[in-house]
Amino acid sequence: MKGSKARSVLPGFGLSLGFTIFYLSLIVLIPLAGVFIKTTGLTWEQFWQTVTNARVLASYRVSLMTALAAALANLVFGLLVAWVLVRYRFPGKKLVDSLVDLPFALPTAVAGIALTAIYAPNGWIGSLLEPIGIKVAFTPIGITIALIFIGLPFVVRTVQPVLQELDNETEEAAVMLGAYRWVTFRKVILPQLLPSLLTGFALAFARGIGEYGSVVFISGNMPLKTEITPLLIMTKLEQFDYAGATAIALVMLTASFLMLFLINYFQWRSNRRTASE
Repeated sequence: MKGSKARSVLPGFGLSLGFTIFYLSLIVLIPLAGVFIKTTGLTWEQFWQTVTNARVLASYRVSLMTALAAALANLVFGLLVAWVLVRYRFPGKKLVDSLVDLPFALPTAVAGIALTAIYAPNGWIGSLLEPIGIKVAFTPIGITIALIFIGLPFVVRTVQPVLQELDNETEEAAVMLGAYRWVTFRKVILPQLLPSLLTGFALAFARGIGEYGSVVFISGNMPLKTEITPLLIMTKLEQFDYAGATAIALVMLTASFLMLFLINYFQWRSNRRTASE
């Protein structure tokens, strides 16, 4: 009928927005608000003393540096895995594609135990590295490997759909105009992949900061050396120091939020620049 609005099968904007806010409040906003409220039980001096303790600062450094290193490694190798899965056909491709999701399905504690057994000084790989002076288990290197394991799917699964949708004609035109493969990748392909790469990097980094199960075994949990922040939070909870635990969690939450905000800002700038071109 002319002039009438088409009715949607889905609920209207007001009802959908209401359910969305209600659901997010129950799952995200209320738990996060609980962290802030519990932390208010500390005075500013107590809060500052808790979050700047030497042991806590060391745990920040271990968690942030290993998560950053793992996310950067996944940025490179996740792109490589996604590229191979999209651009090439080979026997066992579906098996490799399914193995990418294994860290999602495998309990993190099982992954941590398996990695510790493999990279321990008497493990399959650790016994080969030990004679040449490379120690993996119970060091930051082992923590980084565990975070690479659990973070790889985030990069692969965010980049893979974008690669599948890329127009090959642009690449072919660049090659016909005499561009080398590296120039074609850097000038034509990479700008289109950059937003998804940044998203995958942010997800892998955020997951690495808060990871506990796969790291707690291989880290060795040595204070001031290989102790991660999530383990320190668990330790304070076991000591019934709930305010101290939430204070440390608040610092990590703020760091993760700032990281995601910066990544989203750069992603927005990249999308805007691509659209203007």
